[in-house]
Amino acid sequence: MAYDFDVVVIGAGPGGYVAAIRAAQNGLKVACIEKRETLGGTCLNVGCIPSKALLHASEKFEEVAGDHLKALGISVKGAKFDLDAMLAEKDSAVKQLTGGIEFLFKKNKVEWIKGYGRFQDAHTIEVEAADGVTRTVTTKNTIIATGSDVISLPGVAIDGEVVVSSTEALSLPKVPEHMVVIGGGVIGLELGSVWRRLGAKVTVVEYLDRILPTMDGEVSKETAKILKKQGMEILTSTKVVAVEVDAKGKNRGAVVRVEPAKGGEAQEIKCDVVLMSIGRRPFLDGLGLDKIGVALDERGRVKVGHDFSTNVAGVYAIGDAIPGPMLAHKAEDEGVACADNLAGLNGIVNHEVIPSVVYTMPEVASVGRSEEELKAAGIKYKAGKFPFMANSRAKANHDTLGFVKVLADAQTDRVLGVHIVGSLAGTMIAQAAQAMEFGASSEDIALTCHAHPTHSEALKEAAMAAHGKPIHI
Repeated sequence: MAYDFDVVVIGAGPGGYVAAIRAAQNGLKVACIEKRETLGGTCLNVGCIPSKALLHASEKFEEVAGDHLKALGISVKGAKFDLDAMLAEKDSAVKQLTGGIEFLFKKNKVEWIKGYGRFQDAHTIEVEAADGVTRTVTTKNTIIATGSDVISLPGVAIDGEVVVSSTEALSLPKVPEHMVVIGGGVIGLELGSVWRRLGAKVTVVEYLDRILPTMDGEVSKETAKILKKQGMEILTSTKVVAVEVDAKGKNRGAVVRVEPAKGGEAQEIKCDVVLMSIGRRPFLDGLGLDKIGVALDERGRVKVGHDFSTNVAGVYAIGDAIPGPMLAHKAEDEGVACADNLAGLNGIVNHEVIPSVVYTMPEVASVGRSEEELKAAGIKYKAGKFPFMANSRAKANHDTLGFVKVLADAQTDRVLGVHIVGSLAGTMIAQAAQAMEFGASSEDIALTCHAHPTHSEALKEAAMAAHGKPIHI
């Protein structure tokens, strides 16, 4: 049978657009269906990129407006920020990057079909454009890359004004006096940090007993200590009972009722903005997966094999639509691997080595297993830790918060996990991920010459500490 396309990708986020480009590079005829007016999905439009733009801008403001530069002999008086200009620069970065993907589609001859796609059968997809006009295309293979959507607490509606998701939190018209962040995960801490630096009081409410609950416990504890010192209020082991929104008035707000997670006396927190950041769910609405019989797991994620194939021949899925951490770089790697598999190549993703980063200041980064995971699995390990306080470059830069921790197998010395709290953690974690991808031992890292003076020497010293022989502590 002749098909219109060899591959149709549904969704143009980091996983989808990368899969489409790679498939085209592999000589396949490719189309990508995307309902947004711009490419790049949540990440580029209302996620990774705009949030990092605001994090960077707010960090710079806090740096000059606070006491951070005085120790370096630099004084800045009367520093101010223009929120409209800050938001406009954020939007400019988004426009440039989303436009860049459109250019790459044209360069690689990927056809962008604008609209909402739904399966008619396993090889036929109907696309409905914004004006209601429909187009039907046939394809040999389809990659589901539809990403994820925000979720809210039962009974709490996200109105986009008082109760906001991460999307609206990127474009608030003014700095809130008091923002309550529900959820102590990555998104809540990052966006909470932005608005705290710009002058808001920020209270984080987390149901579990610590923030960043999926990360190494020591890292979580250190991060909480630093954020509290910066002025963020963090309430852990705390349950949100209700969110009551003032439906009228010029200065609308909300009352967040909370109580201890294990039960106890409730309290009320008055605020003008509530940021709902308790997680995301796969976005598979209206795709017609039930119509073609694609199997989902108990959490509503598409079940896939090692090659990203579903139980329906010719249908594949990647990124936030399938199990695993909802991270843009995971989706990108899966997009490349899936596209390679469809071209008869060998596409593999090592899901044991997927780094994650929290872009607070200092940053938090992790790859591999945490101490808690190793203990639960009964794996004997050794740990090496080195503080940035003892790192010469960090000391010279007055940049000494945090540490590096290396976890290695007690018998083989193979690196099992690396965890970093520090200003350059997001960049430094790449070396750790690469070392783990090649099966490095902690001794391999310890014996690798690192440039001096650099922050990355802290990773070398942590690896040396795993053998009990660090030099500078």
